[in-house]
Amino acid sequence: MQETYDVIVVGYGYAGAFTAIAAADAGARVLLLEKAALPGGISICSAGGLRTADDADQAFTYLRASAGGKTPDPVLRQLADGMTGVHEVLCRLAEGTGAHIDNRNSPANYPFEGYETFGFSYVEDFPGFDPAAAWPHVRGAAQGALLFRLLQVNVEKRDRITTRLATPVVGLERSGDTVTGVRPMDGTSIAAPGGVVLACGGFEANPDMQAQYWPGGPALSAAYAGNTGDGIRMAQAVGADLWHMWHWHGCYGYRLPDGTYPFGVRVKRFPDWTPDDGGTARDGLPIMPWILLDRRGRRFMNEYEPYVQDTAGRMLAKYDPALQRYERNPARMVTDRAGLSMYPLGKPTRNDPSARYDWSGDNNRECESGLFREAAHIQELATLCEAPVEIVEATVSRWNAACDDGTDGDFGRPASSMHPLTPPYFLAAVEPVVSNTQGGPVHDAEQRVLAPDGSPVAGLFAAGECGSAFGHLYMSGGNLAECCIGGRIAGRNATKRARA
Repeated sequence: MQETYDVIVVGYGYAGAFTAIAAADAGARVLLLEKAALPGGISICSAGGLRTADDADQAFTYLRASAGGKTPDPVLRQLADGMTGVHEVLCRLAEGTGAHIDNRNSPANYPFEGYETFGFSYVEDFPGFDPAAAWPHVRGAAQGALLFRLLQVNVEKRDRITTRLATPVVGLERSGDTVTGVRPMDGTSIAAPGGVVLACGGFEANPDMQAQYWPGGPALSAAYAGNTGDGIRMAQAVGADLWHMWHWHGCYGYRLPDGTYPFGVRVKRFPDWTPDDGGTARDGLPIMPWILLDRRGRRFMNEYEPYVQDTAGRMLAKYDPALQRYERNPARMVTDRAGLSMYPLGKPTRNDPSARYDWSGDNNRECESGLFREAAHIQELATLCEAPVEIVEATVSRWNAACDDGTDGDFGRPASSMHPLTPPYFLAAVEPVVSNTQGGPVHDAEQRVLAPDGSPVAGLFAAGECGSAFGHLYMSGGNLAECCIGGRIAGRNATKRARA
């Protein structure tokens, strides 16, 4: 006899957990499926802050400006309204667990109207739970792991939720034009009269999809090998439209030279700053002791953009049609001995039991491995850059003069972050590193997946990174808020269908 549940949720990260909890609380029998042997996905590696808002109208105004016309108003309105209730949702989930939830004001990344209404809600503490001991295969922010633990506790205590790990889904079942269930890899079929919610992430670990959709070509995945676009392809197979496929969240970073570590390592995480804020944030920023050069030996960007962990990777995507090559990928990161002594220049993140790499505190391990190569003088630096010595020398001289002057007239880098370079120099190749993707199936404000003509694909919903609302400029913590808001909407609406 075929198994039947009211609602099936595909993917057990933040979005899948929020969805399953909401559906169960609405009265549904829920099957939560995860293809990996362990739950958490890319979510467990995150910073753990869900975006909140004090004023829904102000949040909507900001989101509309930052969307660049790529996301319909009703979807943004639903997200803005939902952000005003995110903190309350976390507080309710924390009841009886001992977890401490904190809400703090933190303006959004760009100074569009309404940016000051935003904040973050975090799981600040979870007494008796040590993420490092519980999940030694995970490297990320402690708060991200604490948030996942809170959700996991809530999933486990709900009898209406059945969880199955190591259960990849390879397709969706249909009756006519209606999605009626899923096909796991084991050849079985599981029915869900309420529908299926795709909460299985994006395609940061699928270089073939990246090559098709991203002008700059593939990027290194920062943390997780399981997000290979499964939900996107399943949605396409039943007639879904796609959006935001070009938009990914990421920085620049390193490919480790021994070839055994499966992920890219992002550069050190720097505080964000808000453009046009009168200079306060810019002047108080830490030193970033490097510059980036293209293959000709020239600087090409502000290495410390306002939200460097989000947009900086885009700047490496420029293709030179005359030379038939990407002039900035890989780029050449140049620092010096003083720069190497400041702090670790990389920070690995991962959710993978088989991957092991921890960056050294003094960067010596990375120099010994050959990731950073030493150049005694400018001529040797040019040789390592494979660029004309006169261009490299002029670039470094111009940069040092800008540091003396306290103004980067070329790209507007924050003054306090600037660091002059003196020999010996140290050089590392850096490439785009993707944290997560935003593209996927189009959904409406009710999280229903839509066909190209705008009609719903009956019985199919999406939540979280699998078709994010962010299609132009991302907002830190925005995907996590979507996991909560969109997951809860999808879970409740699928439950309504099961009861109809």
